[in-house]
Amino acid sequence: MINRRDFISLLACSVAAPSIASAQVRSGKLALYASVGAELTQYDVDVNEGSLVRRASVTLSAGVQYAWPHVSGQYLYVASSNGGVGSSGATGDLHHASAFRIDPLSGGLTLHGNPISLPSRPIHITTDVPSRHVLIAYNNPSRITVHRVSDDGTIGTEVKQAPLDAGIYAHQTRVSLSNRTAILVTRGNDASGGKPEDPGALKVFDFNDGLLTKEVAIAPEGGYGFGPRHLDFHPTQPWMYVSLERQNQIWAYKLEKNGVDPDPMFKISTLAHPLQVRPRQIAGTVHVHPNGRFVYGVNRADGTNEVDGKRLFIGGENSIAVYEINPSTGGLKLIQNADTRGIHARTFHIDPSGRMLVAANLMPLMVRGNAGVQMIPASLSVFRIGGDGKLEFVRKYDVDVGNATLFWMGMVKLG
Repeated sequence: MINRRDFISLLACSVAAPSIASAQVRSGKLALYASVGAELTQYDVDVNEGSLVRRASVTLSAGVQYAWPHVSGQYLYVASSNGGVGSSGATGDLHHASAFRIDPLSGGLTLHGNPISLPSRPIHITTDVPSRHVLIAYNNPSRITVHRVSDDGTIGTEVKQAPLDAGIYAHQTRVSLSNRTAILVTRGNDASGGKPEDPGALKVFDFNDGLLTKEVAIAPEGGYGFGPRHLDFHPTQPWMYVSLERQNQIWAYKLEKNGVDPDPMFKISTLAHPLQVRPRQIAGTVHVHPNGRFVYGVNRADGTNEVDGKRLFIGGENSIAVYEINPSTGGLKLIQNADTRGIHARTFHIDPSGRMLVAANLMPLMVRGNAGVQMIPASLSVFRIGGDGKLEFVRKYDVDVGNATLFWMGMVKLG
C-alpha cells in the first residue's frame, strides 16, 4: 500500500500507470515548490542541513491554488485561478488545471501538454493512488470533477458523473489508500453579516475507475458546528484525521471496507490555549508523519485592528500542533505547539524521510512586540523533526510576496 502524503510526498513509484512504470531510477533528491500569485518557484532541499536554495520559476496564467504530483514523480498537476478566496471572493474568469514535467535531476518544471479549462475556481487538486485520475475540488459553487490521466501523463477527458450533492464550500478531496473511497471535505461557512451558518460535511463516495457513486454524508448535528477543512490518512492503520477549521479541532475516524464510520473515534483541540480564542483563529492543514506515530496540525491567526492608521496583529496562535498517536486506539496526545515564526501558515509539508517539516507562512503583517511595531514577512520556516516527533526550529527564509500571498507549498521526491 502506498503512503501518499497530502502535501505530496512521493514515497513509491511501483503503481505508476503502465506506460510510465519504467520511470528513471530515483535520484533521492527533493524539490520544494512554493507559489506567490501565478509564480511557482522551485527550491533545492537539503534535509540533513535543513536548508533551501531558490532556483527557477514558472509563471501560470493565474494564481496557483494547489498542486499534486503523479505517483511516478515525473509530473506535477497544478490548479490555478484568478478567482478570489473565501465564499464572497471574486468569481474570476481564468480557471485551469495544468500538467508540468519535472526534470528528474534538477526539479525544473516544463509545461506538459495544454492546460485544460475548468468551470470555476479550483481550490484543491489530487490524484487517485495509481495516478490514473485527477480529482479537483471547487469551493464556489461547491463541486468535484474527475479527469482521466492520459498515457503520456497529460490531463485527459473528464469522467462524467451522475448528479452529486457536493455540500457547501468544498475545500479538499482525497482518495483513500485502498483506492476504493473518495472523500470531498466541505467546510461550510460561519454565520456572518446576518447570514446564518452554512453546515459542513464529509461527502464519502465509492470510487471505481473514476466514477463516484453511493454518496454518504457525514454531518453530525446536521453539519452545524462542524467545519472540516483538511484530512490525511494513517499510512498503515484504517485511521483518518480531519481538521475542523471553524472549531480548532482534529477528529479521528475509522476507515471501513466501503467507506468511513460516521462516529469519530477521538476529538482533540489544536490549540495550546483553547479557552483564549481570538478572532480569525482557525485550524488548517493536517498531516500524518510517514512513520505513522505522529500527527501534525496547523493553527492560523491573522486578525487585526487599526492603530494609528495601521493594521496590527491582535494576537493568536500561529503554530504547528504535534500529537503522538496511540498505536492501539488511534487517539492523539498533544505533545507540542511549535511557533511557526510567521503569520497564517496555510500549508506545510513533511519530507518523505520524516526528518524535516517546512511551513509556508502566508502573509506579511505588522506586529507589536517588545521592540515596537515591526513587519513580520511571509516566509518558509524550516524545522527538524526529532525521534520523539517534536519540532526544532532551524531557520526561516523570508519571501517577498508584494501584493500577493505565499498561497501553496509542497515537496516532491525527484525520480
